[in-house]
Amino acid sequence: MLSSSVLEAVHLLKQGQVLAYPTEAVWGLGCDPFNQAAFAKILNLKQRPIEKGVILLASSIAQVQHLIAPLDGATQQRIIASWENRKADDQGVTWLLPTHSSIPNWISGQHASVAVRVTQHPLCQQLCEGLGSFIVSTSANPAGLTPARNLEQAQHYFGPQVAYLAGELGQSPLPSKIIDALSGKVIRD
Repeated sequence: MLSSSVLEAVHLLKQGQVLAYPTEAVWGLGCDPFNQAAFAKILNLKQRPIEKGVILLASSIAQVQHLIAPLDGATQQRIIASWENRKADDQGVTWLLPTHSSIPNWISGQHASVAVRVTQHPLCQQLCEGLGSFIVSTSANPAGLTPARNLEQAQHYFGPQVAYLAGELGQSPLPSKIIDALSGKVIRD
């Protein structure tokens, strides 16, 4: 199913559907992170082991405040600045934050952290706001293949197994950088 309506896409997420959608740099596969069956479908489609964990997208700092609150003030400011001071064509930044009881354990996999990014992509923001929550965001590709860079490639990978939200990619040239908030170590550049 192909939709150009964010409201319809949010309705599909609430029904437990998997959605392919454009992000800042590549197409993503997403679902309601609190729906374990939908999450299992993503892992199956991607042929991805649960131990690896996935990224959660948020629409605003307010949605992630409870995850960064336990960190020291300087770390909080660095994280917030990386999300607020980004230009549209800058690489996004995903932070590995300490796990929290509000996040299902299947999201973080075998890790003691959860990967979170506040998105600047308008469609992704609208999806999060419509769902009233984070959304899962993992690249739209089976393991070992390159992430989809357009709707046609996402459809080639997944066909009718997922729903699609039509839209344009953001201007970021690369998938997000991943940084461990506690150590400052760059996990993916």
